[in-house]
Amino acid sequence: MNGKEIAALIDHTLLKPEATRKQIQVLCEEAKSYGFASVCINPYWVKEAARHLAGTEVKVCTVVGFPLGATTKEVKAFETRNAVQNGATEIDMVMNIGALKSGDLTTVKEDIQSVVEAAEGMTVKVILETGLLSREEIVRACEQAKAAGAHFVKTSTGFGQGGATVEAVELMRKTVGPEMGVKASGGVRDLQTAQQMIDAGASRIGASASVAIVTGGQGTGVY
Repeated sequence: MNGKEIAALIDHTLLKPEATRKQIQVLCEEAKSYGFASVCINPYWVKEAARHLAGTEVKVCTVVGFPLGATTKEVKAFETRNAVQNGATEIDMVMNIGALKSGDLTTVKEDIQSVVEAAEGMTVKVILETGLLSREEIVRACEQAKAAGAHFVKTSTGFGQGGATVEAVELMRKTVGPEMGVKASGGVRDLQTAQQMIDAGASRIGASASVAIVTGGQGTGVY
């Protein structure tokens, strides 16, 4: 795939707590210019991004339960409803990692379902934080996300241990099959790495070094 084709798969991301309004505006302009799939920003900036991207094909993605996933399902549902009201069209939620590692799969599924229902048809991506999970736990997490009606599973927040790996993406794709999306995020900073993730089964890329990826440069963004 060339840079333009890969651009259409990228969530152009700025989730740093110190991000300014001007930086969010630049992010949106870059997304329009390069044809990125979405901008992925913190909830506070959703209205700003929605205003800048009105009338374009670029989606507004935001995060829920971020970055730890340890809030209750009720809080995640409220965050989701608020984000959609403010103009978000995609939700990247962090699953309840502690519940998964405790073997409480019912809680994991209900946690995801609460966001899917609150999103009312908007795309929901479930962040697994694969760097904290065993292969068996990644499989269980993918199974619960699929059963709960999510649209994507996603590797990482970019704030946890490790980022996207080819091995994790391959395992996620094998588990969810062709019906769901797989998003590789965390440490994808150049075109070669992005292509490796796509070859492994990723259908979306989360990156802050998006411009470098599509222009063949070397990104320094950390996500």
